[in-house]
Amino acid sequence: MLFDAHNHLQDHRLDAVRPELMRLLPRLGVAEVVVNGSAEEDWEDVARIAREHPWVRPAFGLHPWYVKERSDAWLVTLRRYLTEFPQAPVGEVGLDRWIENPDIDAQVQCLRLQLALAVELNRPATVHCLRAWGLLEEQLRAAVLPKRGFLLHSYGGPEEMIPCLASLGAYFSLSPYFGHERKARQLAVFAAMPLDRLLVETDAPDMWPPDELNPNPLQVEGRPVNHPANLRVSYELLAKVRGMTVEVLEAVIAENHRRLFGIP
Repeated sequence: MLFDAHNHLQDHRLDAVRPELMRLLPRLGVAEVVVNGSAEEDWEDVARIAREHPWVRPAFGLHPWYVKERSDAWLVTLRRYLTEFPQAPVGEVGLDRWIENPDIDAQVQCLRLQLALAVELNRPATVHCLRAWGLLEEQLRAAVLPKRGFLLHSYGGPEEMIPCLASLGAYFSLSPYFGHERKARQLAVFAAMPLDRLLVETDAPDMWPPDELNPNPLQVEGRPVNHPANLRVSYELLAKVRGMTVEVLEAVIAENHRRLFGIP
């Protein structure tokens, strides 16, 4: 039983192949995937997929890339989707200084509001962070955080921050992208994480593995995308860095996934 803690299967790049993907994944042993909304425009797409497939756990959140585009009613709409789906985490939320001309004040405001909503509704949260780890830690320390915990997806922060983040309730997930040689140092960081806080993800259709580790190459309109079946690549990478068999790791991930997100 495999668990994908973070992806974006609603992404329109997958429209043409999505029906086949949704038939394939359960046959590959995928027990649950968490499909994350990023903006008001895609929340209904996430909801539709979840209504059609009981093994899909929807998540709804305002990604930092899209805070400038939010409507006045975004928080009301977010609450409505979270109410419709009591099993849904709040996500994807976070902070990002990598994008051009980031509105950090707006990102912080939206992060705070969404964490507060997760606390109120007793939901976990999924957090994105790029080039803002110090600020994120500062915000997490100052906030009331979900009792269920929160996921730092595709963790790219420094090793020395792990104890503090774990003490605040963080889980850490690894994507197939960490198989690239340029990500070797970041992959090694996963050896230092508490075993009971590890998860795996694909972040499909993004974050594909290098060609030599990609058993499921997929292209859309001539451009590569990450096949969600590459979830097993994430398991294999994490098992190797932890010195475990994939079979033992599967049981660990299943327990961690259920602890954070609830029983599928």
